[in-house]
Amino acid sequence: MNLTLIGASGFIGSALLNEALTRGHQVTALVRHPQKLAPHPLLQALPSDVLDTATLSEQLRGADLVISAFSGHAQEDVYGYYVRGFESILAATQAAGVPRLMLVGGAASLEVAPGQLLLDSPDFPAAYRATAEGAKTALERLRAQQTQNWTLISPAAEIFPGERTGQFRLGQDQLLVDAKGQSRISVEDYAVAFLDEAETAQHAWQRMSVAY
Repeated sequence: MNLTLIGASGFIGSALLNEALTRGHQVTALVRHPQKLAPHPLLQALPSDVLDTATLSEQLRGADLVISAFSGHAQEDVYGYYVRGFESILAATQAAGVPRLMLVGGAASLEVAPGQLLLDSPDFPAAYRATAEGAKTALERLRAQQTQNWTLISPAAEIFPGERTGQFRLGQDQLLVDAKGQSRISVEDYAVAFLDEAETAQHAWQRMSVAY
């Protein structure tokens, strides 16, 4: 498959890139600093600015699937930057005629009880609120449009460097927890679940989640 990966040098993006290359996919990585990525025969790394919609649409043209691991963590206006970037990615994907768009989502928009989101929990960390609200806005925007085929994958509440076990559970809009009440997934296993979905397209036009 010919994949284009936005944000391939980030924490989750790096794991997605590694998993995609391991599986033998041809990957075009769009990043601010292509020199940060190690050379690979299946990898083409290009400099890109997600806010430049016209140029981005040309870079996406011809892809079988666009994967967005875009993040606004390093920006002063995290929420505003993320939403602008997401809107640009969605518009560029549509303009390029890409058949499928997959996004890295957040856990905060998952339900911890009927009608109650993790984001609404009184102890939700303030440091992550802007990012979480941006991801929630993106999910709402995707659900409201009927033009672009999409899948958004939310990780567990805690995602961390760990092992690639291939053993995890899939869900939809509810936060998955284990027998100890913890919601966890390694970034390596998140990438496995993500590329599984990229290859099988079992959750088109919807959000899914993954956790141990």
